[in-house]
Amino acid sequence: MKLASLKGGRDGQLSVVSRDLKRHVPVPHIAHTLQQAMDDWARVAPHLVRIYDLLNEGPVDGEKPFDARECASPLPRAYQWADGSAYVTHVELVRKARGAEMPASFWTDPLMYQGGSDSFIGPTDDIVAADEAWGIDFEGEIAAITDDVPMGVSARTAAHHIRLLMLVNDVSLRNLIPAELAKGFGFFQSKPASSFSPVAVTPDELGQAWQDSKVHLPLLVSLNGQRFGAPNAGEDMTFSFADLIAHAAKTRALCAGSIVGSGTVSNRDRSRGSACIAERRMLETLEQGGAKTPFMKFGDRVRIEMLDLDGRSIFGAIDQKVARP
Repeated sequence: MKLASLKGGRDGQLSVVSRDLKRHVPVPHIAHTLQQAMDDWARVAPHLVRIYDLLNEGPVDGEKPFDARECASPLPRAYQWADGSAYVTHVELVRKARGAEMPASFWTDPLMYQGGSDSFIGPTDDIVAADEAWGIDFEGEIAAITDDVPMGVSARTAAHHIRLLMLVNDVSLRNLIPAELAKGFGFFQSKPASSFSPVAVTPDELGQAWQDSKVHLPLLVSLNGQRFGAPNAGEDMTFSFADLIAHAAKTRALCAGSIVGSGTVSNRDRSRGSACIAERRMLETLEQGGAKTPFMKFGDRVRIEMLDLDGRSIFGAIDQKVARP
């Protein structure tokens, strides 16, 4: 099943989207918003699935052409946005480039930060930044939306709380990060609003690509129309989504509609490219003695998408340009 939130109001208007991303039908009679559906998932989901099946079979009353430009992020705001760093090879590379050793515990204990979730950017809306000197970067990721997760849940059980999956552009202001982290209190100004794919999908939409709570498909990232990277999201993912959710719920329950991110998708095979500029710059520093690729400038455009084995878009594309306020 594929779900979108049309722009309108703070929390959008829930709509069911056809598998081919060509048509959609609003479903206010079932749930006005995706958060409302998440709050009562066990009861609501079967009704949404029925609409989805009918939409894929043929015309449905009230259907409309689907246009990602009309979409907010599937959850325009969320009670929780916790972003992990499941690709430890990426963390290792970043630390190596600055001459820092990586603690061995990073391979067994996930990194995670709590991001701002009061307002996300729509999938085709501008990334607004006041100053290019902040080091504007994209980060291609995947995220899971959960139902209610009890505190202390095991990873095995956590896997059953994954209801929807999305793509993410976790926007980062790289030149603000070092001073913030030096304070010892984490990200804040350096992590502005993130954006998510036009649609969120149930894991079954991925077929065999969804295994062990990981998405085993390339994440396609382009900058200004040129391929930047296509790392496989299922490879080199040290911590699965089940692991990340269990980590987030160790000392607290997670409410329905919580979003848990994978962190920047990254592979040991560097020939596949990168899902963020910072990683490419780190590789350039290690290989050439200095970073060559600049961070994003006003007018630059990033596109993040994932295709199924038949070359069809699964989530729709995040397609954004950087703009002044």
